[in-house]
Amino acid sequence: MKTENVSRTVLAGGVAAVLAATALLYVPELVGRTPAAVPGPAERAATAANAGAQAALPDLVALIGDREKWLRAHPGDEASWAELGAAYTERGLRRADAADFPRAESALKRSLAVRPAARGNLDAQLGLAALANARGDWKSAKEWGERVRTANPKRWSAYPVLIDAYNGLGDYKAAGKATEALTELRSGAAVAARSAQLFRNRGWREDADAAARDAVALAETPADKAAALARLGDLEWERGEPAEALAQYGTALGLVREHGPSLAGRARALAALGRPREAVRDWQAALRVLPLPEYVLEAAELAESLGMDGDARTLYERLRTGSWVRAEVVLGLFEADHGEPAEAVRRLRAEWARGHRSVQVADALGWALYRSGEPREALGYARRATDEGLRSALFAYHRGEIERALEDLGPARRHLAEALRVNPAFSPLLAPRAKQAVTTLGPPPNDLPPDAHQATPTTRDTTPDTPGAAKTPDTAPDTPQEPHPEEQR
Repeated sequence: MKTENVSRTVLAGGVAAVLAATALLYVPELVGRTPAAVPGPAERAATAANAGAQAALPDLVALIGDREKWLRAHPGDEASWAELGAAYTERGLRRADAADFPRAESALKRSLAVRPAARGNLDAQLGLAALANARGDWKSAKEWGERVRTANPKRWSAYPVLIDAYNGLGDYKAAGKATEALTELRSGAAVAARSAQLFRNRGWREDADAAARDAVALAETPADKAAALARLGDLEWERGEPAEALAQYGTALGLVREHGPSLAGRARALAALGRPREAVRDWQAALRVLPLPEYVLEAAELAESLGMDGDARTLYERLRTGSWVRAEVVLGLFEADHGEPAEAVRRLRAEWARGHRSVQVADALGWALYRSGEPREALGYARRATDEGLRSALFAYHRGEIERALEDLGPARRHLAEALRVNPAFSPLLAPRAKQAVTTLGPPPNDLPPDAHQATPTTRDTTPDTPGAAKTPDTAPDTPQEPHPEEQR
């Protein structure tokens, strides 16, 4: 759940890349006029998009209004239809408002009606790829993105949408290749952010941190810098450094006062630092400006941990009854821990069957199976999640509890302790349970060092390009899995 945060804030960068790929380098109404000394908001948004940067949200709104006005008079402008569709998608992501997605689809299809894909309308195809990513339809996003890459392999803006699609499908090798291709074609903050994402997913923490700091330094707009700072804060949070993360979120909020990812990140960090009232305040603010389902679940679990049962129930009911997009993992974890585990298994098996086999889906499905009383089947998915390379306290905790249920006490002890080493405050509800479980299991035997079988590298130099999970079959582990040699008792 927590680990999704960096991937989620990076996704908006893919839509910005689509905006950058389009033909809008000016506001058409201003053609032939003397440029104003100070660019207007629509011009600022167009300039940011051309650079692959995030525009300020008010400027993005102004750009949408400008495109709508232009297209009422010039309905045959396929490039502007594509620009409008990409802008709708980005606004929907930035506001967590799925109502913009049908508008985006309509605009992009209108662009293709004017100039079909067969005649080279790459802008609209990229827009449809970004829209599919926003909806969590990774397979469609991959198909659209690969069409554009085939037509023009040097079109740099195809690669961010492909990276998101490959990550959603769990094809991390393809995501790595797409990231490498992107770095050969383009530089700047958005590319540095993608590199940080790749390094994080491989467990190369120092490299991820360096690339994230590069993204902050290279960011060209306040909105882009705030997003980069939030990503850096997320990385620091994930490795158990809440005070350092708090500083990054605070700086981001100084640039963009109601930056949703930074409000959410600051709430987590404040809770970890023993400042629950401030954390609750920031969760409330985050949900006002960016009501993502994962934020609702995290806020509810904090409220429950503080004994605020009424607030927790209200938030859980909001999650249960809301209309959410791209939320199967979050809803699966919610049902597994606070609702009906069998419903969680149903949801997540369906997601797996769609080919959505990211580490997030593998972890959530394994946990749902465990909560449904099927720890042996659950272990195969938990291994897949933890062996890929990403260092996640939540994943390690889930695997440790599954192993404890199977009485594989040595591996259980190691993974539960690992969760607390990675981030001692990874969850207000689960971190205390991890501590209690470690205490119950006791120290490892004298002849077995605590980290005897744990080789979780943190730098690129010591990590193989093909992690252990690559050996896992692509099909779901429907039969009980044999223990790894390290886990034979």
